[in-house]
Amino acid sequence: MLERAGDSENTAANSAPSKLSLASRRSFLGVLLGLGSFFVGTLLSVPLIRFALFPLLRRTTEVKESPVGALTDFSSLTAPVMRTLQIEQVDGWRKAVSEKAVYVTKDSQGQLLVLTSICPHLGCTVPWNKEKKQFVCPCHGAIFAADGTRISGPSLRGMDALETSIQDGQLLTRYQYFRQLVADKEVIG
Repeated sequence: MLERAGDSENTAANSAPSKLSLASRRSFLGVLLGLGSFFVGTLLSVPLIRFALFPLLRRTTEVKESPVGALTDFSSLTAPVMRTLQIEQVDGWRKAVSEKAVYVTKDSQGQLLVLTSICPHLGCTVPWNKEKKQFVCPCHGAIFAADGTRISGPSLRGMDALETSIQDGQLLTRYQYFRQLVADKEVIG
């Protein structure tokens, strides 16, 4: 029995260091698991933070001026003429080409004016009515004069004029989007 008692003392003496090393292994593994979880959580949160901040950091390409036509095409203009613009935008690696309809007309001083075909009320496409000699919106009945000024209807302002320039005998314009349902012309893109 004495031998067994001695064995139990040796076992108790040997188990004390193993309990200590087992505790230090557990704490090391706990710290390692905690650090790993932190780094994985950080990596997974990067796309979420980027998604939340994207509208603030977003930069789209500036829309370049598009040719509308030669000045000689518009010298004897008596009624608005519809033209189609090719608009090219590059977002990251994606290139998008779209077509936008505009009207070329003259203002009250006889200067060339390029109008968007989008109604400032709710965004419907406004055609030129040759018989009435007016722009008439088919959606809600807004009526505009040949120079785009508002005559009647629910629209709060006239048709939106675009910035124009003349270069090498060509009429150029920069297409823009404007906020709808407001009285003031406000560029949104």
